[in-house]
Amino acid sequence: MGIFDLVGPNKALSVFGIKLVGFTAENAGKAFLTLSLLVFFLLLSFLLRRFARLFIKGRKDARTLFWSNQAINITITFLFLIGFLSVWFDDPVRLATAFGLISAGLAFALQKVVTAIAGYFIILRGRLFNVGDRISMGNVRGDVISLSFTTTSVMEMGQPPAVQQADPAMWVEARQYTGRIVTITNDKIFDNPIYNYTRSFPYLWEEMHFMIKYGSDRKLAEEIILTSAYQHTIPISKISKPDLLELERRYLVKPSQLEPRVYYRITDNWLELTLRFIALDHEIRDLKDRLSREILASFESNGISIASATIGITGLPAKPVCVKLKK
Repeated sequence: MGIFDLVGPNKALSVFGIKLVGFTAENAGKAFLTLSLLVFFLLLSFLLRRFARLFIKGRKDARTLFWSNQAINITITFLFLIGFLSVWFDDPVRLATAFGLISAGLAFALQKVVTAIAGYFIILRGRLFNVGDRISMGNVRGDVISLSFTTTSVMEMGQPPAVQQADPAMWVEARQYTGRIVTITNDKIFDNPIYNYTRSFPYLWEEMHFMIKYGSDRKLAEEIILTSAYQHTIPISKISKPDLLELERRYLVKPSQLEPRVYYRITDNWLELTLRFIALDHEIRDLKDRLSREILASFESNGISIASATIGITGLPAKPVCVKLKK
């Protein structure tokens, strides 16, 4: 008798005469076949992805490539599971028993994982977002760069000053990339609302506030603001109109004005002129920078001053007040 022997009708592995449960020639063959299936399906997945990339090129086809990759992932995983079950559970009774045990174990030990996988299919079926969409999910804002069965990866963006106190706070005070890639588990869709900045309507309404002193030529200030806004946003308004009509048809939203408009608000210190306009989802900071520079230059050339918080002294005592200090 040697150190390693094959004993019994199933040729089970024996070490120093001790029979190891499950280590049989049949199981070894099944393990080898399972490994071969895994290698085959990984290679098939790689070839299908390469084939898809040959026919889907360019930024405009990113969403098509995203959906093709998801279809490949689901198909390959499904086929591998069928092959795995066929190899290891050729007996229907054993399959039913194993399925019951696995289901109970998953329900108890892998709740988060199962929920994340369920979230993945809801994301696909519900079309919550695609790769390239700008979203806010799980307190993270940014552009979706990848989606897997359990996680979503987002290229993080900063926050405008109005929400700088949000958690987590950012050092970039605008909706531009911070450089961090954040991984979020898909189960977050069940706990928090998902904000999609670009789904169905890749435009956003923005506002800019201009405070001018009382007594300034407010009509001229409004004209300057609108002239600059029309120059920079009317092309966006024209191309966004068909998308807005489709949005109103699909979701029964109320019609919204696409042309820029100025609103007045009276405060204790100044007259606030609020410019409302439409912008592309990824170019807001550049657009606001151009508008700010142009409007500020026009205000200066026309003698319109930007107001600020000041304290005015309206009167002084008639006689000087003297204070004697004791030695």
